[in-house]
Amino acid sequence: MSKPYLIIAAGGTGGHMFPAQALAEVMLRRGWRVKLSTDARGARYTGGFPHSTEIEQVASATFARGGVLAKALVPFRVVGGVLSMSWRMLRDRPDVVVGFGGYPSIPALGAAWLLRRPRMIHEQNGVLGRVNALFAKRVQRVACGTWPTTLPDGVEGSHVGNPVRLSVKDRAGASYIPPGDYPMSILVIGGSQGARILSDVVPPAIASLPLETLQHLRVSHQARDEDGDRVATYYAEHGVDAEVQPFFNDLPKRMTEAQLVISRSGASSVADISVIGRPSILIPFAAATADHQTANARGLVDAGAAIRIPESMLNVESLADQLTTILQNPDAALQMSQAALGQAKPDAAQDLAALVESLAGHNPQTLEGQTE
Repeated sequence: MSKPYLIIAAGGTGGHMFPAQALAEVMLRRGWRVKLSTDARGARYTGGFPHSTEIEQVASATFARGGVLAKALVPFRVVGGVLSMSWRMLRDRPDVVVGFGGYPSIPALGAAWLLRRPRMIHEQNGVLGRVNALFAKRVQRVACGTWPTTLPDGVEGSHVGNPVRLSVKDRAGASYIPPGDYPMSILVIGGSQGARILSDVVPPAIASLPLETLQHLRVSHQARDEDGDRVATYYAEHGVDAEVQPFFNDLPKRMTEAQLVISRSGASSVADISVIGRPSILIPFAAATADHQTANARGLVDAGAAIRIPESMLNVESLADQLTTILQNPDAALQMSQAALGQAKPDAAQDLAALVESLAGHNPQTLEGQTE
């Protein structure tokens, strides 16, 4: 009996790729054959995917980048990508196609729609992204990571949560050590877009903390390549023990060790913070489509697990005040960590996998436990 075959299509940001990886991990363990369809940007995030995942790079086309000629060619590249993928699907006949958003998911979802293959989308944010909005009425299932998610009229969503990678789930509910008179850690993550303001504001805010706090503090700061040197230099010149990198491969470990996380409120970041259970200061990306990062942050903020600072109100003084509030109140920090856990959906990947298998008509129990 041949293995059931899943195509996962995802765009080139961690927000799309991390939940795609989580689904791939579960489906491979359930005995499925899994192919990831992404672009060159997405390929940067494939290092954490299980080795048995087939990786296929597709040419991505978007109206958001490039000059007039490049934008004029976008429809032709999209149609070409859909036709090329259709030919491959006619040959391989996937049981299910799942799109996680981003322009690179268009060829696979478009081909699945043309060929009437079982198909679904997973939306990580509280507002549908452009590509998922395009396909919401052209798929059989819409799985939602944030609830409620704004959906088109007539479209029903299933709230499964945002799947987290095994490296995150393995740390679900990890013991939290509140701030105190001992070594502490702050993790600063900005996502793949809009992180410059964090590199401008966070270092001086941390440097302004009282010496009795700074002497116990270590900072892990994720910064863009173009900002890394100046951020590292600032920390060093102000006596702050900090490691600055464009990407941390051991991010779940660093989050587990952190007393506080400062982050954009991308869906995957919010999911990781919730599952591991850490106090956070969230700064939604102001330019996010339909202000979806504010929607993403709402659950943690309303639960008392996070402090939200709108980007328009973010400055050194406001951030320093919030840092002091958390780091000098261990009981409150502990309550925030517990409240974050209350918002977590650590089994989101399993719930999403169950939707995939129901769409394919497979009984999950017959495949569970098979090796990759």
